[in-house]
Amino acid sequence: MEYTDAPSTQAPANTMPCPLCGHSLSKDAVECDHCDWTRAERETAEGKASDAFAVLLSIIPGLGHIYKGHKLIGMLLMFVATPMAVGLALLAATATAGFAVLLLPLYWLGVMFHVYGIEDRVGPPNKDE
Repeated sequence: MEYTDAPSTQAPANTMPCPLCGHSLSKDAVECDHCDWTRAERETAEGKASDAFAVLLSIIPGLGHIYKGHKLIGMLLMFVATPMAVGLALLAATATAGFAVLLLPLYWLGVMFHVYGIEDRVGPPNKDE
């Protein structure tokens, strides 16, 4: 038996954690009121994004993340992280006779590995009635 002051981590039998945000939901919940998760989106296979296509889109860092449904991460990569990485590599290149420019492909590969491993947040297209 373990003694701790931490609260119990076991959820009641009729609840489940939200797959995206971790908020406690009932077992038969259709959607989460704290994020954009809905049960129908997660149970259909036709709504999954292709990991290989997301990696190909990551030739421009951030596009693969946007394709997989992570719009905020994609926009931050495109408009904040990539310009900073290029600027830092160029700044370091002045001190290393240009060899620091070789850091840019490492950044690019890191973005590609991340988009390959990140979970999809896309769903099937809405059906117009």
